[in-house]
Amino acid sequence: MKLEYILKGIETERADGAQDLEITDITSDSRQCRPGCLFIAIPGFDSDGHDYIAKAAEAGAAAVVYQKPEALESITGKGLTAVRVKDSRAAAPEIAGNFFSHPSRELHLVGVTGTNGKTTIATLLYRLFTSLGYCCGLLSTIANYICGERFETTNTTQDPITLNRLMRMMADRGCQYCFMEVSSHALHQGRVTGLSFRGAIFTNITHDHLDYHKTFTEYIRCKKLLFDSLGRNAFALINSDDRNASVMVQNTAARVYRYSEGSMAEFKVRIVERSLEGYLLSLDGTEVWTRFIGDYNAHNICAVYAAAVLLGADREEVLRQISAMGPVAGRMEYIRGRRGITAVVDYAHTPDALENVLRTLLDIRGKSVLIAVFGCGGNRDRTKRPEMAAIGARYADRVVITSDNPRFEDPDAIIEDMKQGLDAEGMAKSLFITDRREAIRTAVMTAPDGAIILVAGKGHEDYQIVNGVKSHFDDKEILKEILL
Repeated sequence: MKLEYILKGIETERADGAQDLEITDITSDSRQCRPGCLFIAIPGFDSDGHDYIAKAAEAGAAAVVYQKPEALESITGKGLTAVRVKDSRAAAPEIAGNFFSHPSRELHLVGVTGTNGKTTIATLLYRLFTSLGYCCGLLSTIANYICGERFETTNTTQDPITLNRLMRMMADRGCQYCFMEVSSHALHQGRVTGLSFRGAIFTNITHDHLDYHKTFTEYIRCKKLLFDSLGRNAFALINSDDRNASVMVQNTAARVYRYSEGSMAEFKVRIVERSLEGYLLSLDGTEVWTRFIGDYNAHNICAVYAAAVLLGADREEVLRQISAMGPVAGRMEYIRGRRGITAVVDYAHTPDALENVLRTLLDIRGKSVLIAVFGCGGNRDRTKRPEMAAIGARYADRVVITSDNPRFEDPDAIIEDMKQGLDAEGMAKSLFITDRREAIRTAVMTAPDGAIILVAGKGHEDYQIVNGVKSHFDDKEILKEILL
């Protein structure tokens, strides 16, 4: 594709070299540069793409888009066509859209945003529409899928080049629907700018990512950007039981619909019966048995049902397919083991999510002792650490505080931060075991018969990051080794 077409609609401040150049690929990662590609130099949060222009040229890049005037010195003499723009990060989504011929316009693209529930809703929509006979795409925290083929993922929401590349693959393979998690980071960084959304779903918003956004107000503003971008032919589906739901759609041009358990809404859910095997739900007056547990999952199921109906699926068939679905990986997955012990693995890593999971287990535990094993991630929002510990001690009979992904932080220092949320009673019911494997083993070995053990925080993850080193670690594997 010609460079001049790739840059169509993008305001340039300076252009040096041939503009009718043929471009074979685009990237913002110099390690992925190939002969004939366009390299977009983006100032990053940990590194600056302008520092890698020379490496991109060595790898065969034919052209570079940059924003820093001083970078021209490193470009001169490299044989590169160079185009300067005001903001290369903002230009990247437009460039990607042009290069891949705006594939989102060929799909029914639905974005899911909120603090909790994104993965469950996006994954279940993908499963549902696949079961209805459609070729679908999924862009999620766990993995990306195109018509059943799995592609690994590195972020909840990928960079704009990767997003457009994957959607181009989806469109070319005949996908009709794409369901996508949209994080607040991605919205703030413009990763989804220019995508054409058929609909957007808001789950909830609670304390999270304040290490990045700094204030809760800013966190809300970033989530709201998804709904601000919707067109008149799109739908905005919001959880009206969340107090910030109406804020999300204040400026949207989309048609607004609500789902709810306790307030007025177009789509209603009611919990009829709870058990460890699943929940009996009433969806718009029809009772449906599901293999999901957790009151919050009632909201998630209702969102899936509502979105499917808004996308034109047959209501009765949607209800039938929902009743056949099982939990999403690492989301309230349970393992039954020796001595009647039930272990539950969940991704809950925010105060609200942990509280929701623990309250759910309290509601259905009967006389079983409830034990919680969890930690907090390193190099992330420190303010939630004491709160997480306090919530664990408030709801569980016993607590084992351990490591999550300490990353580059001292795991013992993270645990010390968590201890600040515990009063004397909380300290008395808590153990502190830094080694996560040992913490899980101790929880199981000391549990009374019939206990319920929640292992929270990592869910689907099959790794642990300690001192910056990523090693294999799977909560479910460890529990099965001990319990089965």
